[in-house]
Amino acid sequence: MAEDKILIVDDDPQIRMFLADRLKVKGYRVLQAHSGKEGLKKIKEDSPDLVLLDLQMPEMDGLTLLKILQKEQSDLPVIILTAHGTIEHAVEAMKYGALDFLPKPCKPDHILLLMQRALESKTLKDENKYLRDELQMQHPMVVGNSPAMKKIKETAEKVAGSKSTVLILGESGTGKQLLARAIYHLSDRREKPFVQVNCTTLSEHLLESDLFGHEKGAFTGAIKQKKGRFELANRGTVFLDEMGDLPLSIQAKLLFVLEYGEFQRVGGIDSQSTDVRIIAATNKDLSELVNKNLFREDLYFRINVVSIQIPPLRDRMEDLPVFIDCFLKKHCRAMQKPIPEISQRTMEILKNYSWPGNIRELENVIERAVVLSSGEKITPDVLPELLSVRSAEDLQVGLSLEEAQQKFKKQFILKTLQQTNHSQTEAAKILGLQRTYLNRLIKGLGIS
Repeated sequence: MAEDKILIVDDDPQIRMFLADRLKVKGYRVLQAHSGKEGLKKIKEDSPDLVLLDLQMPEMDGLTLLKILQKEQSDLPVIILTAHGTIEHAVEAMKYGALDFLPKPCKPDHILLLMQRALESKTLKDENKYLRDELQMQHPMVVGNSPAMKKIKETAEKVAGSKSTVLILGESGTGKQLLARAIYHLSDRREKPFVQVNCTTLSEHLLESDLFGHEKGAFTGAIKQKKGRFELANRGTVFLDEMGDLPLSIQAKLLFVLEYGEFQRVGGIDSQSTDVRIIAATNKDLSELVNKNLFREDLYFRINVVSIQIPPLRDRMEDLPVFIDCFLKKHCRAMQKPIPEISQRTMEILKNYSWPGNIRELENVIERAVVLSSGEKITPDVLPELLSVRSAEDLQVGLSLEEAQQKFKKQFILKTLQQTNHSQTEAAKILGLQRTYLNRLIKGLGIS
């Protein structure tokens, strides 16, 4: 297509000029090199989209350059231009990744046709890579390299091909939903619906209708029949997020779905059939809820066929750079910004933080840094204050006792707020303070 950048590598200036003139007329941007050595330099500096390469050249011949490109830039399309006496060499060049070859003198229309095909193929490969990168960014859980994550990936790949129920356990923000989606995308149900249900957002009555549907007239406001999530997800996957918060009455109906694949709409008498794979997630200890009679024991055993425990980010800090890189690419691409480096001091702060909010908190921090950063590096000044103020160990000798107390108080309240997702009501309970007094402290200490 026009605007693509083409590099002509040939020691004959007349051939270079002849090709360059015709390519420019077609809207291509043209670079030229008289040898393989100069061609390699221009490839590294200017990143062309396609190379027209002669074989017989001084300093570095075309075949040597091609061998280097096969190792370093195997996705760069190369078309060989060769004299009649070097056809055998051209065939050899095909073994090292050249797309095609043309004998000199070349017909411009023939060159343009081969170029068009090569560039279309490259565009398709680039788009596929983009989609793979997007999937990885949307599901970064699958890129962790720690021993714990390798084991989780192995388990996810094994269980994906079955219909078995999966129970994902872990703290808030560890990526339970991401892992559920990754399992779904690996399964043979990936072309069918993925229906997510948050078990905490609706009242018991509305949740029952949302899951199983209702008949017309089943309750006030039910003016027509409605299909529920289990019906809509037929032959697909239902993801029950925060399953530990399911009311007991709905747990009974869910158990029936798991056992028999059937349910009744609210207000209905006819049984509806569904074929769904269930993936559930919770940050609670279900066995403890069973002991407290808050969760059905039979449902617990039925749902706990294959369980996957995701460790908190603080227990797998070797994965931190992987996630940082992933989130940087995601948000820089969304904001159309170049990807900055992480300064050494910034990385030290990120590594020394305990991440109570796990991966979700890390992504928020990286997104904030991308928004606020204007240079080539992300520096500590664009990080939230909480990350830079870590613990009482940061207190320096030389402060007055009152200053040290104020600094520690600020740090401690900040950490508590972070642990409660900035809920002042919950933080006040943990700190043993009245909420109004905590609010005054927050304002007085300048906590944002």
